[in-house]
Amino acid sequence: MGKQKSSYKTALEGLHHYLSRYLPISRSEFQHLLPYIEIREYDKKAKVTKEGEVERYFNIIARGLVRKYLPLKNGEQTIQLAVEGHIIHSELSFFYRTPSTSVVETIEPTVFLSISYESLEQLYKQHPKFERIGRLIITDLFVRKDHRFFDQLRKNTRERFLDYIKTHSHMLQRVPQKYIASYLNIKPETFSRLKHLMRPAKKS
Repeated sequence: MGKQKSSYKTALEGLHHYLSRYLPISRSEFQHLLPYIEIREYDKKAKVTKEGEVERYFNIIARGLVRKYLPLKNGEQTIQLAVEGHIIHSELSFFYRTPSTSVVETIEPTVFLSISYESLEQLYKQHPKFERIGRLIITDLFVRKDHRFFDQLRKNTRERFLDYIKTHSHMLQRVPQKYIASYLNIKPETFSRLKHLMRPAKKS
């Protein structure tokens, strides 16, 4: 229990730091947010949001590893891999109140700090500063998605692989290879062939 409380405290401190990147938030202002947060815990391989459901929650990962994917006729396309401190939910479903076309699923046992749609609306009405922060976060997320989309178009398979292992080497130990390959839009067998690029060159 002590370890859990410590992880929640660390996650909340991380959330405070994350929100303060968009607008400065004092400790007392941050306290206004806490009553709106729900702690939700899931086992490994749990479908947090299912296809066809309306997304109810905006989630920050306190502990764990989660992926979001699109179910397709010929399999699944991973569109997000998220760890501690990251935000993950079915955005379009959450904001437009429409059935989700994506699935949010845990890869490891996971703890979320979540805010329901109704609670978020109430928070915005009671504390307008958080509404301003919310708009800034959404803008930032969409810009980041555009950057990733353009990178996918501009870079070849080898470049996408090397960029990922350079910037996300920690994920290689936690995420199954097939999910990373799907996220990078690389065939699993191609991903396996490229793994030799991770080994340091032998000294002559």
